[in-house]
Amino acid sequence: MPTLFLSDLDGTLLHSNQQTSAFTNDVINRLTADGMLFSYATARSYHTAKKAAAGIHARIPLIVYNGAFIIDNSTQELLLTNFFCKDEARRILHDILSAGVQPIVYCFEDGRERFMYQLDKVDKDTRAFLETRMGDFRDTPVTSDEALMRGETFYFTCIGDEDRLAPLYIQYRDTFHCVFQRDIYSGAQWLEIMPKTASKAHAARQLAELLGCDRIVAFGDGVNDIPLFDAADEGHAVANASDALKAHATDIIASNDEDGVARWLLTHWI
Repeated sequence: MPTLFLSDLDGTLLHSNQQTSAFTNDVINRLTADGMLFSYATARSYHTAKKAAAGIHARIPLIVYNGAFIIDNSTQELLLTNFFCKDEARRILHDILSAGVQPIVYCFEDGRERFMYQLDKVDKDTRAFLETRMGDFRDTPVTSDEALMRGETFYFTCIGDEDRLAPLYIQYRDTFHCVFQRDIYSGAQWLEIMPKTASKAHAARQLAELLGCDRIVAFGDGVNDIPLFDAADEGHAVANASDALKAHATDIIASNDEDGVARWLLTHWI
């Protein structure tokens, strides 16, 4: 049975300019045309991931939002979904707001993906992130706490003061899937809260089964890739990866800016 090769994007497959290089695009396109099963698992949405990796044309499903969804790369059909139940989402939002934090809330409403926030209340780091998403069709500013609960919620992103975010992480890390780390581009502290079943590891196993693969070879750079490495048969950390991930890695390969993933695939895939 074949192997699924699965890479993180930011800090791993993408260069520091948040794009895949021409070399990486060429290698992956050639190898997938020859039959290699390659995909990526990212915290990004489908739309921002596709922009960053626009030069890669492999047409197998993609893992997005840290495993909240598996999406068909051709039709954009959602093949796997993970949503909070309404009571869970309300409880999380209440606790986030009570901690003095203004989140970005991701949901589907009437079949349309949205991210919602109160622009007049978010802090400077959240506002800076939102400015990078100007013109995004999902962009939905709202004017009340209640409006943040529209639709089916699947993701909370909190950006800002570590002292406020850390207690929320401790409170929810055993109940839901939480990622607590600094953004590799801005240096801002992030807390992301997802349903318990939404993880790269869980989605990777499901994608491998969907594609008929009996092995998973993973590539990553951050602490949120640790469960993925633990679920994979091999985990290759790029040279710029966190020490925590390197401790779980099969080996260390060249950095993201040196096209480490593509160079490893070029010499190891048969």
